[in-house]
Amino acid sequence: MDKLGSYDVIVIGAGHAGIEAAHAAAMLGARTAVFTLTLDMIGNMPCNPSIGGTAKGHLVREVDALGGLMGLAADATFLQSRMLNRGKGPAVHSLRVQTDRARYHTWMKHALEKTPNLDIHQAEITGLDIRDGRVQGVFTNLGGYYEGKAVVVATGTALGGRIFVGEASYAGGPDGTHAATALTRCLADQGVPLRRFKTGTPARVHRRSIDFSRLTCQPGDPDETLQPFSFLTRRPMHNKVDCYITYTNPETHRVILENIHRSPLYGGSIQGVGPRYCPSIEDKVMRFRDKDRHPVFVEPCGEDTEEMYLQGLSSSLPEAVQNAMYRTIRGFEHLEIMRPAYAIEYDCVDPTSLYPTLESKVVAGLYGAGQFNGTSGYEEAAAQGLLAGLNAARRALGRPELVLPRHTSYLGTLVDDLVTKGVLDPYRMMTSRSEYRLSLRQDNADERLTPIGREYGLVQDDRWEIFCRDQQIKQEELQRLEQTRVPLAALRAAAEAAGQDPARLGESGGTAAELLRRPGVSYELIAAVIGRGAGVSPAMALRIETEIRYAGYIAREQRTIREVQRHENVRIPAGFDYAGIHTITLEAREKLAKIRPRTLAQAGRIPGVSPSDLAQLSLAVLRHDKEENP
Repeated sequence: MDKLGSYDVIVIGAGHAGIEAAHAAAMLGARTAVFTLTLDMIGNMPCNPSIGGTAKGHLVREVDALGGLMGLAADATFLQSRMLNRGKGPAVHSLRVQTDRARYHTWMKHALEKTPNLDIHQAEITGLDIRDGRVQGVFTNLGGYYEGKAVVVATGTALGGRIFVGEASYAGGPDGTHAATALTRCLADQGVPLRRFKTGTPARVHRRSIDFSRLTCQPGDPDETLQPFSFLTRRPMHNKVDCYITYTNPETHRVILENIHRSPLYGGSIQGVGPRYCPSIEDKVMRFRDKDRHPVFVEPCGEDTEEMYLQGLSSSLPEAVQNAMYRTIRGFEHLEIMRPAYAIEYDCVDPTSLYPTLESKVVAGLYGAGQFNGTSGYEEAAAQGLLAGLNAARRALGRPELVLPRHTSYLGTLVDDLVTKGVLDPYRMMTSRSEYRLSLRQDNADERLTPIGREYGLVQDDRWEIFCRDQQIKQEELQRLEQTRVPLAALRAAAEAAGQDPARLGESGGTAAELLRRPGVSYELIAAVIGRGAGVSPAMALRIETEIRYAGYIAREQRTIREVQRHENVRIPAGFDYAGIHTITLEAREKLAKIRPRTLAQAGRIPGVSPSDLAQLSLAVLRHDKEENP
């Protein structure tokens, strides 16, 4: 076996998790290598060609705030942009863009190629060199050996991948790539606890075969309201395409039900657990018998291709059945399938075997990210990849690693859920998973995380300068709004000019900040009277408006966070003996010993650990501390 190189960090896989892991590690100054089955699939989008969505958009902003690439790539390659949940409160507003799939890959590949300290290799990793419980390097299918102080596994669905289309099945990864099976055997042999999950993707179809006159158009937001993902993006943004929606019907469901025995999901061929929140069409029809239709979103894959993506119609039915099923749908009567839908099974780790740094408890120096950790989605993968890469690099360089408590971010919530609660099916981020939604808005991700990224070495000077300038603009404008009085007559005149009912504005004037707390009063309305603050962008105006309007609720949530932090700051010793605490239940002792929480707060979030168990554990930790430090 030839030794071909020596690195601080080696990343296995160059999907969304691997890209961020490799970039983060290299930007911290670690000598880094990323290995991919094929360079032509770097940043591939095997499922929906889109970035963001409900809660996922928050993760993209957080990745960007920490110095990652996903937000920049999405801004550079988007086709259509929409802010979801505008009719709800600002805590759940989430950006989503339709992306040019080919250009996204090209952008990401070039970004990695330009990253200093990073080497890119096309090869399959077939084994890990593990000695004395610690990773030392990796072996490739080409007979090569690369030494590495830390390794990040970001294998997506290629690890042990198996494709299913009806009765046909074969070992393989997404989009015609081959499966990585040897690495599965190596991990299992080392005692890494693995499980089998499943996901799927809809067919890609030819644009010319769709009758768009029978579909409902879904345009993007007006260009003047578009917001970027990246806090660095300042150029004007323009939508380029429309998306469309249609629906299945009882005839579609009849075709599915008559052929349900040919679905490997229901025929027993697929053993992996599928995503709860993104089921296949046959799963939806079987589980929701009372519904006579399900939405189908028709979305372009790029500007320079005629392929269209049918979101909501993932399936593992035979291709002939797919043809019959699709053609029962309005506008799809003559549909031409270019790539049939398929299901894919793959191997992943039990995430409770990971520390909150995403390092394995079984093999020192081995980190996991993305679908390998039991999650679904590009955005969840990218966020974990950044954290895993950062921590792998800092470990290799002998620096303290980063743990993000759940009150700091959706990324912190995601990781805490994975390593503390585990998963029974592919994990998807949702706003409901966070207790602190009003504080963890997508618009303030930079305030929450850019200082952390700066402290840990990821945020470079250009981003830091922009962040500091934005904070100065915001603070100066908040101060101006608190001090500037607005005459009611002038405000009513501005409201009338904007086509609003001036009677809704109340009976008295006040400062601009006071008026912004009234229903129907926006920053733009106030600005029509007193002018805009210097440098205040539309996105900054919305952030300021939100913080003033919800100041009381945000303050109350911050008090809750400070209370929780008291327990977050109580560390549990690494080798703490839970078996000796007979005042807590056997179930709690077993789960505490398995998860090995770092803090009392994390211990309290473990399913099966009751408040009384936590109280007794708190006393035991206190006694231990007194014995160790009398």
